[in-house]
Amino acid sequence: MENIDIDEENKGLYEHLNITVDSKQEPLRIDKFLLIYRQNSSRNKISQTCRAGNVIVNGTAVKQNYRVKPGDQISVLLTHPPRENVIIPQDIPVNIVYEDDDLVVVDKEAGMVVHPGFGNWDGTLVNALAFHFEKNGEKSDLDRVGLVHRIDKDTSGLLVIAKNEYALSFLAKQFFNRTTKRLYWAFVWGNMQDEEGTIRGHIGRHPKNRMQMSVYEDGSQGKHAVTHYKVLERFKYMTWVECKLETGRTHQIRAHFRHIGHTLFNDERYEGHTPLRGVNLPKYKQFIKNVFEILPRHALHAHTLGFIHPTTKKELYFESPMPKDMADAVKKWRNYLEN
Repeated sequence: MENIDIDEENKGLYEHLNITVDSKQEPLRIDKFLLIYRQNSSRNKISQTCRAGNVIVNGTAVKQNYRVKPGDQISVLLTHPPRENVIIPQDIPVNIVYEDDDLVVVDKEAGMVVHPGFGNWDGTLVNALAFHFEKNGEKSDLDRVGLVHRIDKDTSGLLVIAKNEYALSFLAKQFFNRTTKRLYWAFVWGNMQDEEGTIRGHIGRHPKNRMQMSVYEDGSQGKHAVTHYKVLERFKYMTWVECKLETGRTHQIRAHFRHIGHTLFNDERYEGHTPLRGVNLPKYKQFIKNVFEILPRHALHAHTLGFIHPTTKKELYFESPMPKDMADAVKKWRNYLEN
């Protein structure tokens, strides 16, 4: 059995397994076979995983009654096991832009942590949704809020959350295969040279600062990462870009743009919280200070989200408008350059 590399933004949310069936294996239903291999999984989870088309044997999706044979090559995409810590429902406002029996799409505000973890055991989006589902009498075969993907605390924008095991499995496959439609908006320091381009470079943990990620162009460390970008508007000292991720590494946009000399605006972790070097005008420095007060976080927004619905099999597509802090910063930049 072999674990396959998972994009870091989804690490812990699901796992991909490659299994070669032993030459001495007797014929056995695949749902029972997988329950033996993954004892923390339930029969319902295995059943819904098969139903979603996430169990592949010798290149073909199979149903739960398929009988495994010696030498079978099995590929399985499983949603994560139950969380150990109990999720406490909390009455926290959350911007829900779409909801049905299978899923909910949320436009997350900057500053909200997505799920509980070290240092943030409550007050998260997951706590807020647990309250929302409980208040509406939602019943689910999930023992948790069904996170499919994540974004950073200070990144704003769109997220989809599953309400049942089948929807979670179906959506997880799209994120794993990178067939979803997602675009990010970012403000980066400096005037980008090209109108559009691609940043390539392995991303791995910084050798000295463990809170940062570094780019290794030679591939000696880290994992393969590709970011495509397009310039939307130039502000002389800052550029508004649209980003499309080919991979989903931790801090991918933040690390890639810093690597090419265009750190995200006001990204303190990556030294983007000081005025652009080489500009010493007092008026400019005061202006930047004022913009930092308007936009007190790294300027990154998950602008679009598109995916195939688990039940209807139709594509859903959402766009999140630019949040107020970023929109106010744009207005201030335009006024500054005009005057």
